Amino acid sequence: MAAKVGVLTIRGLEDMFIPMLRKCNKMERLKRIQAQMVKFSLSQSNFLATRMVDICDQNGEIKYASLVFKQVVEPNIFLYNAMIRAYTHNHMYIVTINVYKQILSHKGFEEPILPDRYTYPFVIRSCGGLLNVSLGRQVHGHVFKFGLKCTIVIENSLLDMYVKCDEMTNAHIVFEEMIERDVISWNSLITGHIKLGQMRRARALFDEMPNKTIVSWTTMISGYTKIGCYGDALDVFRGMQMVGMQPDWISLVAVLPACAKLGALELGKWIHFYADKNGFLKKTCVCNALIEMYAKCGSVNQAWQLFSQMPERDVISWSTMIAGLANHGKALEAIELFLAMQRKNVEPNEITFVGLLSACGHAGLLDEGLKYFDSMSNDYNIKPGVEHYSCLVDLLGRTGHLDRALQVVKSMPMKPDAAIWGSLLSSCRTHHRLEIAVIAMENLLELEPEDTGNFVLLANIYADLGKWDGVSRMRKFIRRKSMKKTPGCSLIEVNNAVQEFVSGDDSKTFSKDIYQVLESLALDQTTGSDLIETMFEDQGWFAFQ
Repeated sequence: MAAKVGVLTIRGLEDMFIPMLRKCNKMERLKRIQAQMVKFSLSQSNFLATRMVDICDQNGEIKYASLVFKQVVEPNIFLYNAMIRAYTHNHMYIVTINVYKQILSHKGFEEPILPDRYTYPFVIRSCGGLLNVSLGRQVHGHVFKFGLKCTIVIENSLLDMYVKCDEMTNAHIVFEEMIERDVISWNSLITGHIKLGQMRRARALFDEMPNKTIVSWTTMISGYTKIGCYGDALDVFRGMQMVGMQPDWISLVAVLPACAKLGALELGKWIHFYADKNGFLKKTCVCNALIEMYAKCGSVNQAWQLFSQMPERDVISWSTMIAGLANHGKALEAIELFLAMQRKNVEPNEITFVGLLSACGHAGLLDEGLKYFDSMSNDYNIKPGVEHYSCLVDLLGRTGHLDRALQVVKSMPMKPDAAIWGSLLSSCRTHHRLEIAVIAMENLLELEPEDTGNFVLLANIYADLGKWDGVSRMRKFIRRKSMKKTPGCSLIEVNNAVQEFVSGDDSKTFSKDIYQVLESLALDQTTGSDLIETMFEDQGWFAFQ
């Protein structure tokens, strides 16, 4: 009877502290409550300790949670699960696995403790965080070993773990065996294929997916953008709008690089209007993406206007604007902006200096370029990368310092890439330096053996110098290797649709009309102009102003 009264007393005391812990959300109050718990000999209460660990987890106090956990001599599965959850939330995956091993090896005073369905989602997530698929398979086996029914939460965790470890075969097995699938299941599998560049399989799953969310659409847009399929990215974005799915700011950031690459300025302007209307311009990353889009679409003035209106700018904002000014030949403005960036005490990064060195190269500012190249390591402890050396070689080449440029290439701490040798070869034509051109060509032959453009450029250098035997050798070499020139390609945006034109491609439905106009232009420029205007008005493409 006394024992029964003792148990009832402990439960009554626990009930007294439960409301306090439910209202507690700050660590200072939690520590005061814990002091009272110790006073009433409740430090071994699994129920109260579990609640305390959850509060610590919410406040990011993982060390204190660990102290609470270790004070309990005989933790139950609920306290174990709370600690596993807290460690996983704080990315302490190895510690999570160690706690899981404690459960498996636990020998309690009464019956043994077994993991339950709340244990495994976080243990499996930790295996994925460690990219340890071998351990993940073992834990997968434990789910069946302990007779647990695979809930959708466990199955989604397994799916995510296999995807993170690039084990798509096992991911598909889990997916196919799922009795119930939710949007998380579909998105995980799609993300796995996108991660591996398997966009066809990802698209097939996406098209089959019964209920698409904004995350699903954005994942596809981002996937296409990352592999350079910019037209497909725009198609998915438009498809999202057609089904009535409103883009969020993440969707806009995903699609804007595609607009920039394709020169889809009108769509970019619409996105700017939409972002402004929905308050997304408060997001710095949205403004950064819009600035890059405007700059790459040739509207550097609009890029500057948006940059000037930004309430907050990060290093990406400054770097993007500097690069935009540099690419439009506004070198002095780019340098002035960099100086303003320094006055604002914004620390430049590697990308900042790529834009800055590019600006110096375009303007032929040799002294300034050399100064900024040295400043990278001397003032900012930034180790120059291949992109910075490429800008430096381009700057030296443009200003006629070919010997020094070659010396830089040979002394680089990394292997020069094709872009560096190509830049040097191009400068050799400008300054008629055949001997360095031959050296550059020898290296390009190793790096880009199938690039006809390099051979054509060297042939032109020979021709400029009147060395026709060299021209003949280059032509014979191209014919002997059966090399083909990469066809020219251009893009134009008409009525919010981007049309791509490739040299020699007659697949367009309006190709005959285009060739008819070109023939007319060759015959009679005036007549041709009239024909162009009439045809475009008939087609409804655009009207001449």
